Amino acid sequence: MLKVSVIGYRKVLGTSITIPIEMLNAADLINRIEGGSQGRLALQLVSMDGGNIQLNAGLELVSRLSLADIDDTDIVILPALWGNPLGVVRQYPALNEWLRMQHEKDTSLCAAGTGSYFLAEAGLLNNKVATTHWYYFDQFSRTYPEVLLQRDRFITKAGNIYCAGSVNSIRDVMLHFIENYYSSHVADQVSRHFTHEIKRSYTSSFLKNSPQNYHDDENIIAIQEWMHSCYHDQITLEFVSEKFGISIRSLNRRFKHATGKSPMQYLQQLRIENAQELLKTSNLSIAEVAYNVGYPDNSYFSALFRKAISVSPKEYRNLVRKKLFEVNT
Repeated sequence: MLKVSVIGYRKVLGTSITIPIEMLNAADLINRIEGGSQGRLALQLVSMDGGNIQLNAGLELVSRLSLADIDDTDIVILPALWGNPLGVVRQYPALNEWLRMQHEKDTSLCAAGTGSYFLAEAGLLNNKVATTHWYYFDQFSRTYPEVLLQRDRFITKAGNIYCAGSVNSIRDVMLHFIENYYSSHVADQVSRHFTHEIKRSYTSSFLKNSPQNYHDDENIIAIQEWMHSCYHDQITLEFVSEKFGISIRSLNRRFKHATGKSPMQYLQQLRIENAQELLKTSNLSIAEVAYNVGYPDNSYFSALFRKAISVSPKEYRNLVRKKLFEVNT
């Protein structure tokens, strides 16, 4: 049984509660329908005192559980706050202690946006990578100087602690959990319902210049970030090895341990993702798209794209164009 506890507090942003709940519930339903098994999910909406949760928008969510009622749980979700988070975060010292207790039990802790303030206030992010909503970067950095704030990443992972910089980013973390607790097939199905992309990658970067890394190997992160800026060049494993001063054997081993993919697999995935963006938002020909992402051979690019996305580049463009208001020329 997968136990997920979603915490509610004053000035909480409702979408950062409902999106994780609905995605996880959809995963469990899909797993039951396709696998014929019983439900594996126990969702728990938890308030500070066991009463209903008042959302910032004036709505109310029913909760019959308090922090004191929750002992063992697999995942804790800390939703985002609306407005300046500091005044709210410091009203709940009991939550800090409870989070430290859960962390000692190796519970996965996941914060959306400014929900990361609770983790920092509890001291759980000291000397660890983390992120928060971009609007509060400076305040967060001043208030918690021992946290390794990552301003250029939407998602960070430090051990069992996840931070998502926005409500949209929390979807990617949920897909990551769904893939781990259910299967990649179930995650694919949920992704089709909750995101506009096809066969989206959950642990790789989503935005071209803001890589999301679910690991803390800083050398590999540096290589990933470099790849994000140079993916369209002709890159070989030997060149990467020499540039970063790491043997090919160690490069392959550490990269795969950190990302689940070899360096060349990661590069290919990065090129395909950027090709998707060009197909969606530009009027470049298929051959021009291929060349712009590092594939001079259009036929080879098309074959790779179909294998990765399950449709041809032309079919993909036709599909996603239906969802755009305008296309850049």
